Amino acid sequence: MGYTDVDRLAINTIRVLAADATFHANSGHPGAPMGMAPVAHVLWNKFLKFNPKNPKWLNRDRFVLSNGHGCMLQYALLHLYGYALSIDDLKAFRHVDSITPGHPEAHDTPGIEVTTGPLGQGISNAVGLAIAQAHTAASFNKPGFDIVDNYTYCFLGDGCLMEGVSSEACSLAGHLQLGNLIAIWDDNHISIDGDTNQAFTEDVVKRYESYGWQVLYVHDGDHDLDGIEAAIKKAQEVKDKPTLIKLRTIIGFGSTQQGTHGVHGSPLKADDIKQLKEKFGFNPEQSFAVPQEVYDICHKQASQGAAQEQEWNQLFAKYGEQFKAEHDDLVRRQKGDLPEGWEKNLPVYTPADPAVASRKLSETVLTKIFDAVPELLGGSADLTGSNLTRTKGSVDFQPPSTGLGDYAGRYIRYGVREHAMGSIMNGLAAYGTVLPYSGTFLNFVSYAAGAVRLSSLSQVRVIWVATHDSIGLGEDGPTHQPIETLAHFRALPNMMVWRPADGNETSAAYYVALTSKHTPSIIALSRQNLPQLEGSIIEKAAKGGYVLHEQEGADITLVSTGSEVCICIDTVKLLAEKHNIKARVVSLPCFEVFDVQTKEYRLSVLPDGIPSLSVEVMSTMGWERYTHEQFGLNRFGASGAYKDVYKKFEFTPEGIAKRAVATIDFWKDVPNIRSPINRAFQQLI
Repeated sequence: MGYTDVDRLAINTIRVLAADATFHANSGHPGAPMGMAPVAHVLWNKFLKFNPKNPKWLNRDRFVLSNGHGCMLQYALLHLYGYALSIDDLKAFRHVDSITPGHPEAHDTPGIEVTTGPLGQGISNAVGLAIAQAHTAASFNKPGFDIVDNYTYCFLGDGCLMEGVSSEACSLAGHLQLGNLIAIWDDNHISIDGDTNQAFTEDVVKRYESYGWQVLYVHDGDHDLDGIEAAIKKAQEVKDKPTLIKLRTIIGFGSTQQGTHGVHGSPLKADDIKQLKEKFGFNPEQSFAVPQEVYDICHKQASQGAAQEQEWNQLFAKYGEQFKAEHDDLVRRQKGDLPEGWEKNLPVYTPADPAVASRKLSETVLTKIFDAVPELLGGSADLTGSNLTRTKGSVDFQPPSTGLGDYAGRYIRYGVREHAMGSIMNGLAAYGTVLPYSGTFLNFVSYAAGAVRLSSLSQVRVIWVATHDSIGLGEDGPTHQPIETLAHFRALPNMMVWRPADGNETSAAYYVALTSKHTPSIIALSRQNLPQLEGSIIEKAAKGGYVLHEQEGADITLVSTGSEVCICIDTVKLLAEKHNIKARVVSLPCFEVFDVQTKEYRLSVLPDGIPSLSVEVMSTMGWERYTHEQFGLNRFGASGAYKDVYKKFEFTPEGIAKRAVATIDFWKDVPNIRSPINRAFQQLI
């Protein structure tokens, strides 16, 4: 093993850079970087396989900083090892428009694999990265061609271990026997409130052993570099278990406040930085100083990574000669492109086709495209038979030793772990070779809200198959009937929330979800049967909103989504027959997609001069952007047969007609009715 004074200088350089950057920003968390600098140096300088000149090399090891508040550790490493992160970028830490934000963001910074910060998300993402590696290896590796054999390493802190999402994900990781996953716990006994003995005294080791993990212990993470190296080597040797390395460190090592929560989330004071630099042999008058010998030792390791990639490229080229189809498929997947002509498999419907629940229509789409899009990797949070997310003939993703499937399997049994499922899907998408979709009830996507938000921020392509989307699920009642869920996720930037009304709209939702490389989707699907609608066309629905039923000289526009669209169509007849009122109907299956259409198109759908009424069995919040009046459900639902529940809340042709008449009556004396699309300025989207 053998570590030199230069190794120790490199470790102390990381510590000093963290102190300088947080001081310069007057904000940040110096403690974790200072405490974890030794393990970071050992991992990056002795083990990690990467090439800073090509941060997207497929077979690189993945490094995840789950305790993302300690991101100056990662930024310092990226700079020292030659990623496109300059010393000026470190000086711009936590400044507007820098590529060194306050927590790591994958789309901002070269070398950041996943966006972390909300605690527990990073380790859960790491589980997804590890699943993706195991699946890709099982699908593409051939004898003599280990094209994919990387590890996923994750640093995490006490906060990550406290958050429930990490427990969900790590429990699944143990079941899946992910030997390619190595997590290193910064066991410093400090959280924001102080010593962890105030709130976190469980036996983490026993917990992880019970999950099926190997747990190793390094007692002196501040000095025992040989012990750290030995632990990582031992972790690599165990192939059928993930490993947690319990690393005892002192937070803020070297600071006068080391070992206290005072060094966790606040910059060091000037006099503390001065003594720190003097202690470590740095000039206290200099800031952001990196000794040349530190650059040299880091760049030497980086150049070895570049050489490893060059060897891999040669191996991959030979692989391509013998296995051209697999080679080309893997290249295509990494670009995020879909197989040519896949969309020809999307089902198309006419009004003559039978009424079908949109969750069943979703299953039909998946069945038709599953073979055509081999990177699709599905799953469900223990609701497979309700979500209809598993296509016939699918093999489960399972450790071969269980006899339940294999690692080439394309269906993940997440168990009742919605939040972990969301986080794992983010990791799966970030790996770059698979396209994840998974199911639960729409109401329980809210359980995963932390992960869903990061999907949007990270710009990853994941798809939530969210069934049982309304009071139409019936008897399960208010605990399961979503009311606010769509408003919540429609408010989320860069999230497509679809609520298709029939088969063609369901196909459109999948088409846009699958072709949008940088936007996640939630597809809300009904339990009850929905008729195939006259005027519904995939191409129109793919615009997010369109005129389903046009009517010259219309008195009102009914605007709706999902299972209420067909009721609005029935309302048109009732209005004509009983009230001599002409109505047009707009289907608006996805606000986000509709919002990016031209203003001219949006005004053709929701024009000036006519009052509009939205109809959706959900919270009316958000609908004021599209309609003058809103008919929705701003209370909890009720338990009963779905037709009875709809009748109770008057979501019937009669109930809608009553509100349509009231809308027309209210707006009849208003001259020059302006469409809600017409505003002083367009909201930033």
